Amino acid sequence: MRVVIAGGHGKIARRLERLLAAGGHEPVGIIRSPDQADDLREAGAEPALMDLESASVEEVAAILQGADAAVFAAGAGPGSDAARKETVDRGACALLADAAERVGVRRFLVVSSMGAQAGHEGDAVFDAYLRAKGAADDDVRAREGLDWTILRPGMLTDDAGTGLVRLEAHTGRGPVPRDDVAAVLAELLDTPATAGLTLELISGSTPVAVAVRDVAGN
Repeated sequence: MRVVIAGGHGKIARRLERLLAAGGHEPVGIIRSPDQADDLREAGAEPALMDLESASVEEVAAILQGADAAVFAAGAGPGSDAARKETVDRGACALLADAAERVGVRRFLVVSSMGAQAGHEGDAVFDAYLRAKGAADDDVRAREGLDWTILRPGMLTDDAGTGLVRLEAHTGRGPVPRDDVAAVLAELLDTPATAGLTLELISGSTPVAVAVRDVAGN
């Protein structure tokens, strides 16, 4: 399976790339800086250089050509202002979705955020982030040309993953290691029956594969 990952140098993305490569898949990571390319190769991924804030639909579609799935794991990152939450966290997600629809890549995963809501109120940058993520989620959910799954992790940590999670439509707040987020994403890619679901994720007591199978059956 060839999987294109936007935000390919991110902490979750590189973990996902390693998992996919180890499983015999072909991860492709979209990156902004050529300095990041060696890190992706080390993770087993093919780097694709592109700035999603300035790229055209046609340019992104060229990267997606021949892919089996796309994952939006990009973000403006800490220290960015509210305007970049809009252009990256919302705008780049819509751009990737437009390109995926154009070339017929139906499987589409979004790494969102717990609490994301287009109508979220507040003037802080984090409030703008939650609004942008919520708007991106709404946009993806409205697309009939995508078999989408939206994953909303709780507080991300760099602790070692346990492989034990709680994955439900509503989990309540809690932490989750990035290792486990990546593991869930990899399992979701292998589970097309999760299409059409918006899922929250925190640490728990259920093995990742079982948790994904359970939500796919509900």
